[in-house]
Amino acid sequence: MNYNQLGNTDMNISQLSFGTWAIGGAWGKIDDQEALRALDHAIGEGVNFFDTADVYGDGHSEELLAKAMKGKESSIHIATKFCRSADICDPETYSMESVRTFCENSLRRLERESIDLYQIHCPPIQILKEGRVFEVLEKLKDEGKIRYYGVSVETIEEGIFCLENTGVSSLQVIFNLLRQKALEKLFPMAMEKNVGILARVPLASGLLAGKFTHETTFEQDDHRNFNRNGDAFNVGETFGGLDFQKGVELSDKLSWIEKERGNRTRAAIKWIMQQEGVTSVIPGFRNVRQAEDNLKALEVKEFSREELVKLKAFYEKEVHKYIRGAY
Repeated sequence: MNYNQLGNTDMNISQLSFGTWAIGGAWGKIDDQEALRALDHAIGEGVNFFDTADVYGDGHSEELLAKAMKGKESSIHIATKFCRSADICDPETYSMESVRTFCENSLRRLERESIDLYQIHCPPIQILKEGRVFEVLEKLKDEGKIRYYGVSVETIEEGIFCLENTGVSSLQVIFNLLRQKALEKLFPMAMEKNVGILARVPLASGLLAGKFTHETTFEQDDHRNFNRNGDAFNVGETFGGLDFQKGVELSDKLSWIEKERGNRTRAAIKWIMQQEGVTSVIPGFRNVRQAEDNLKALEVKEFSREELVKLKAFYEKEVHKYIRGAY
């Protein structure tokens, strides 16, 4: 495992880390015992950073992390997020009283005295521009309830605003082979400002695992069913903003990346790890097998310069125009 410093923090985090949305809920059937085994396996392989949120299973993923981290708290970094358990458009959601409550509830579930990285969970840009929430986060930092803070953003515009106007230590962005726009301006600016980048939705909600067909269906409580057109939250969080049928078609055109890399999952994650400016990739998982597969990306063949150029051109010519929603 390689480790990268997360922006201006004192945390050196594994370049492959894990997100815990899928083990909390909204990805179909979950199995807590299998999730705990997967977390234990990841830690054993050197993963020292996990991303969660208070709305993942209404706090369930935070509770699972607390169980998995027993006795390892000093060596494992936890990032969690807040605001989406309330009205994200209401300024009062970001008041000192509200954020302190969100924070203390997460601390209780995580069984920790301080949160390593506390992130605003995809707020509207008007909230970012109003700015009060950053004063609140600075106060919580002074109190020792959080160590550092960042923002999970939906759009490049939001990310650039945070880089230019706030004291964030990290940005969490949707980034994968089918969502490459952040490479143009956001990543270079983040490196210049010494702000860490956490790449989320790295497999485009499973499209880049290469296992879906046009006939694939999803369980009723899986966001890949109920949010595929952005009916519940930002459409970019599901299949990276692509229509599912188009996404399957585009992913299949990338089948060549599997050669000498085992499968499309490992290849897709490897590509992200090769992009300058990415601190850590945070794929999700629901079981040990998926965790193992993600980790094997560390070992597979890197992409050549020619292959990287080919993948950039593929995105620009065949993918970009099909992405829906603001990004």
